[in-house]
Amino acid sequence: MTGANGQVGRLVLRALVDMDAPRPVTLSRRSGADIVWTPDTGPCPPMPDCDAVLALWGVTSGDDAALARNSDLARQARRIALAAGASRVIHLSSAAVYGAGLGLRESDPARPVSAYGRAKLAMERTIAAFPRREGLCHCCLRVANVLGADSLTPALASGAPVVLDRFGDGRGPLRSYVSPASLARVLLALTRLPASRLPPLLNVASAPALRMETLVRAAGREVAWRPAPDGALAAVTLDASALNALMPALPSDGDVVALAGSQP
Repeated sequence: MTGANGQVGRLVLRALVDMDAPRPVTLSRRSGADIVWTPDTGPCPPMPDCDAVLALWGVTSGDDAALARNSDLARQARRIALAAGASRVIHLSSAAVYGAGLGLRESDPARPVSAYGRAKLAMERTIAAFPRREGLCHCCLRVANVLGADSLTPALASGAPVVLDRFGDGRGPLRSYVSPASLARVLLALTRLPASRLPPLLNVASAPALRMETLVRAAGREVAWRPAPDGALAAVTLDASALNALMPALPSDGDVVALAGSQP
């Protein structure tokens, strides 16, 4: 697992412990991981044999040059997988590649409006161009907002009223969400599927989609409204039917609103 000390990586590792799942070999640029390394420091170190690489690292902010590193990290994940003899790499993409829309499917056009979304789409296209004759399968997860690692998390932690955009219908942003436990279950299941069954793109989200103000109030915080600026996205929701068909026995996420209220 790369990016093990990142926000999503820490949440996934905690969830795997709670599930009594096998602990992955962790890689991070910071101490505390099994392998401490970043591509900036030199060539890839020796890797233990493994069947899957969970590429959870990524760049979420900065200028275009910084965000372009997402494609570089995908290339590094491929090199790690080849060095480790893996059969698959699971890459973390984002719902941001779609732009606005309701019930977005993997086959729908990707029209990102943010620099981050464009960088993740460029990463997906980099991965799609990898050689197909090297015994390695790649799956890009277009992940919904992860509870505890989304844009609301620092605002909720501050204790102050949370500023949200209010759109013309009087409501706030509508988004698909997924809990860290559900994401961890998906990742674990993808490591156990035959590699040949992995789709190149897969939405990961829980139903139903939620208004951000619902999550803010579930966490016991007040909402401070502001008029939605030009370009703000009222709704980005994902259709997870492909995920459910691939993993029909996967447990549901339960009450995501209740989970949001239990976040520290």
